[in-house]
Amino acid sequence: MAGEDRDEIGSLVKAFALLQVFSAENPRVTITSAAELAGLTRPTARRILITCANHGFVESDGREFWLTPKIMRLGFGYLSALPFWEPAMPKLRALAEEANESTSMAALDGHEIVYLLRQPVRPGLIPLNVGSRLPAHATSLGKALLAFAPAHDVEHFLARAPFEALTPSTITTAEAMRAELERVRSAGYAISDGERELGVRSAAAPVLGRGGVAVAAINISANAVRISHEEMEERLVPLLVRTASLVSEDVRFQGAI
Repeated sequence: MAGEDRDEIGSLVKAFALLQVFSAENPRVTITSAAELAGLTRPTARRILITCANHGFVESDGREFWLTPKIMRLGFGYLSALPFWEPAMPKLRALAEEANESTSMAALDGHEIVYLLRQPVRPGLIPLNVGSRLPAHATSLGKALLAFAPAHDVEHFLARAPFEALTPSTITTAEAMRAELERVRSAGYAISDGERELGVRSAAAPVLGRGGVAVAAINISANAVRISHEEMEERLVPLLVRTASLVSEDVRFQGAI
């Protein structure tokens, strides 16, 4: 909106854009590469990087820049402010032990999910950590979050998500995703069979806050050769739904979301 645009601080917007160029693929950047990746001029990128270095958020050897551990204060501030984050830790650990499979908790951020907690039992083909991001349309976590999201958020997602085909099983149209979300909403949980990563089967259930809106989701992820679709639904989904219900109770008890 126009009013919101006038209230923005342009230099801060540029700083956010530049900080987001750091990633596993780009752990170190030069001023030139940072400017190109962020869509900024070289002088602007230089000023932002030097300012971040002066405040301890990046370091430099005179040529390249990289993030420092201080940047984690921002992410941990978000996590520690979630009223259910710390109480969910032992519940996910217990779920992983009982299921003997890896468990995770994630939240929705635009077209992606962001991992808030991870309790790995076996390594996956794609390593995932707290803060890792994946496309929501191709994950059980994303489908569980979207199925119990506010209607306007769902419509916004369906209208703008890229629906990239990651495997032959990925949902690639808004119409198919809308139908899938209806199924998830009716069942109370989501299943993903190789939609993001071939050979991986997962199930997810929402953590519900006020008004039955998902504030997070919890999943169990397993090797599809080892865990059949039937075992996932009959043995693991009840454990998953029970754990998500317990965390939802924590959310309601806290009364903050």
